[in-house]
Amino acid sequence: MSTGAPHGTGTDDARRAVAAAVRDWRDRLLALSHSLHDEPEIALAEHRSAAKIADLLADAGFTVTRGVAGLPTALVAARGSGDLVVAFCAEYDALPDIGHACGHNVNGAAAVGAAIGLAAVADELGLTVKLIGTPAEEDIGGKALLLEAGVFDDVAAAMMVHAAPDDTVGASSLAIGAWDITYRGTPAHAAVAPWEGVNALDAMTLAHTALGLLRQQLPPGAVVHGIVTDGGQAVNVIPARTGARYEVRAPTLEELARVRQKVRACFEAGALATGAELELRVHGRDFAELCQDPYLTDAYVRAAGSLGRSVASRQGETLASTDMGNVSRLLPAIHPTIGYDTGGAKQHTPEFAAYGKSPGADLAVLDGATALALTGAELAGSATQRRRLIEGMAARRTRP
Repeated sequence: MSTGAPHGTGTDDARRAVAAAVRDWRDRLLALSHSLHDEPEIALAEHRSAAKIADLLADAGFTVTRGVAGLPTALVAARGSGDLVVAFCAEYDALPDIGHACGHNVNGAAAVGAAIGLAAVADELGLTVKLIGTPAEEDIGGKALLLEAGVFDDVAAAMMVHAAPDDTVGASSLAIGAWDITYRGTPAHAAVAPWEGVNALDAMTLAHTALGLLRQQLPPGAVVHGIVTDGGQAVNVIPARTGARYEVRAPTLEELARVRQKVRACFEAGALATGAELELRVHGRDFAELCQDPYLTDAYVRAAGSLGRSVASRQGETLASTDMGNVSRLLPAIHPTIGYDTGGAKQHTPEFAAYGKSPGADLAVLDGATALALTGAELAGSATQRRRLIEGMAARRTRP
């Protein structure tokens, strides 16, 4: 491992090398973004998507490990041998039915481009560059699982950009947790002897109504939403089983725990009132609120500004939810948004997905890649920041 002081400080030569590397891979990066968009794969089924990213990085000279942490669609790719490890997180899962309506094809391709761009100066700046392929952000939280498995243990800083209608930095996000809910009752003929049944759908209806009433008493920033996944088996049979998935959001993990108890009581009320049996199962990992690093944020604003982008500060505001929050609670991280024209459409809509291969989205891939890589180069060139991050990584290793 190289431990010498870096030769560059975000110099013009380093900046030019980063930008040139992204330009050299322009066609492959945009082809990757378009291919991910054309073949959307949902959480933990991103086999083709992960393979496309792994193959491109192998071609770019990275050492690629596929299927890390027991997740077949997770990967780690690395170049360089410096003591400062900078990681870029690539997302590539899509949403059911509406594809890349969150723009993860842009996110993933930009992260790949950033890794390639920064790797061009890794030896000069004493860096190890990692691309961490993080599946299932839209579901169980791949980054949280990879954190638990130790994949981020040697990472000093982690970065990514997220597709959006505008360029922003500094926002937080809501902590989130999900439950799979099942009520089990007793079937009976719906006309001949309904009184002999225990109606699991009634239990779900009561819980849903209780949640609607609870919303008036929820603290600011708390959100509850869900879908019924199983409403019964036959219209002429008292439903013996119903299912749902609900998510609870709150400004922090600590507040999430308190709100969750109130939500749980609503589901327990449905069971109590009908006699149905309730089963609550945690779905995936809780996502923590996002805590963006001030230095990395400022460096990213400078880098994006050098590309002609005007980046708005959203300090004090919240995004939706992201498992990048879990990463940011343990190590310095940023999660800015990279903007392009979406015709006014917001994420998680088919209209937003329709812009995922537009010229604006393509520019977002290239600018996002370059801005992230330039941020890493500036970071590596600062003796003060380098020391801060390396000491922080060492401190994390000594914690229980």
